[in-house]
Amino acid sequence: MLHYGALKVAPKRQKECLGAVLQDVHALLCGLMDEFSPDALAVESVFTALNMRTALRLAEVRGVVLLAAAQRGVAVHSYSPREVKASVAGYGQADKRQMQLMVRALLQMTETPEPSDAADALAVALCHLQVEQARQRFGLPDSPAGAKLGAKSHAGRAPLPRGGATYNMRRAS
Repeated sequence: MLHYGALKVAPKRQKECLGAVLQDVHALLCGLMDEFSPDALAVESVFTALNMRTALRLAEVRGVVLLAAAQRGVAVHSYSPREVKASVAGYGQADKRQMQLMVRALLQMTETPEPSDAADALAVALCHLQVEQARQRFGLPDSPAGAKLGAKSHAGRAPLPRGGATYNMRRAS
């Protein structure tokens, strides 16, 4: 692990227009993909039991993530929250604190990853690593959802977020 973090968008920026937050998410992801050139992204599927407003917001952000990955030809793999929890904590009903502590232990971090959203993202990445290791070890085929979304291209790079968005990136310790 090189870095982890969470995007925080200032309330003023959120009120500028309906798409401001999504624009900042897209710009940040594109910048990070340009910087680190990942082979794949792992995302959590939208949990439908959340309230409708939260589920819609998560679906919008997920769409932006899928778009940014497709624009750069990066494969995307999706995992349910229960699948991530079972993979990382060994229990599909693990709570946020348990997940943070397991992520810290598995990645041998000196501090607990904060905010919990950053720990969630690290947990999704760990889940994907476990799935990929098993797939390669046993010679299993790629899942249809994990198919490459085009050739790797860095055309159309987007700048990092501006305005009221900040991305707190931490080096892994």
